Amino acid sequence: MCGRGFGKTRTGAETVRQWVKEGHNYVNLIGATADDARDVMVQGESGILAICPKWERPEYKASQRKLVWPNGAESLIFTADEPDRLRGKQHEKLWADELAAWRYADAWDQAKFGLRLGANPQAVITTTPRPTALVRSIIADPATHITRGSTLDNRANLAGAFVDAVIKKYEGTRLGRQEIDGEVLDDNPGALWKRSDIDQHRVVSAPELQRIVVAIDPAAKSVKGSDDTGIVAAGVATINGVTHGFVLDDKTMSLAKPEAWAQQAIDLYYRLKANRIVAECNNGGEMIESVIRSKDRNVPVKLVTATRGKDIRAEPVSALYEQGRVHHVGSLAKLEDEMCEWDPMDSTKPSPNRMDALVWALTELMLQPASTAVIDYLASLPRTPTHEDRRN
Repeated sequence: MCGRGFGKTRTGAETVRQWVKEGHNYVNLIGATADDARDVMVQGESGILAICPKWERPEYKASQRKLVWPNGAESLIFTADEPDRLRGKQHEKLWADELAAWRYADAWDQAKFGLRLGANPQAVITTTPRPTALVRSIIADPATHITRGSTLDNRANLAGAFVDAVIKKYEGTRLGRQEIDGEVLDDNPGALWKRSDIDQHRVVSAPELQRIVVAIDPAAKSVKGSDDTGIVAAGVATINGVTHGFVLDDKTMSLAKPEAWAQQAIDLYYRLKANRIVAECNNGGEMIESVIRSKDRNVPVKLVTATRGKDIRAEPVSALYEQGRVHHVGSLAKLEDEMCEWDPMDSTKPSPNRMDALVWALTELMLQPASTAVIDYLASLPRTPTHEDRRN
């Protein structure tokens, strides 16, 4: 558990290399996403292909999701986004990268069930820590050996610009203890959300949803140092006569031009078969809708204007979490970090763009009278609404 840039990826890759040299035949890999497994663990600058000398370097068979080593050992490559692919798979050794950012804790459970080959099954976990229930349970396990380290421990091997950027952003902050020093933080007492509320009501999948929206909190600029563009999708379902919200995905973008974030939101709209896109128009006005319609004029767009502060808009939504009426589908690590770290009384913190998009989405779905009427109407339909029903 170490800060950014400490050398976690190099540590994991070198451990895999050593295990293979020792004669272990099934040394498998699990990344947070398929892209992470490929681009960081296998092909990254500190990944397996980069750190192995030519005579030890495995052949990467991307279509088969595996590495074949010169001595005959194989490394299967998995993603934590697909826990079911781990069912029935067996491992002698395992490298699990950025486990604190895994969306589904079930992926770790399935991995452990398969860690049963050889005389001494082991896993190495490399991660910047977050105070998730999964991370805390692994820390508490007496079989776990913990190595800690700071970003600054590896300063000599890092680009000066990177170190300066990380220090500037995080030094002297609570989050800096996590991102630089690799500490597991407790909740920020000034934050509007608690991780315990999110964890308690987290679900693996959403039920049939009656309405879905994609919300955008657009950045004013797309230059270095500007805010992210928050893009969060959520839906609602009526359970035992009570409306519940389900946070489905976070596709927030950094340094994105309007055309890029508009396309990202539209792609998410179609993938989730959403009803509409909701976009804050304080930064950009009608241009926000124009950019979206230039990409796809058929997508329904609703512009919303922030007339109150972020904390005032967020408080009714945080109350829904306290009531147990909002559920995250899997883990949305960066969104949850922002929610549980942002202190409305601390003006030095950066703008919480993911959180803002979340607030707009759940406000549209659960705190608007018109939305309630739509939900009640859809709930009364004798069949499952189609995408066209939802649009109409």
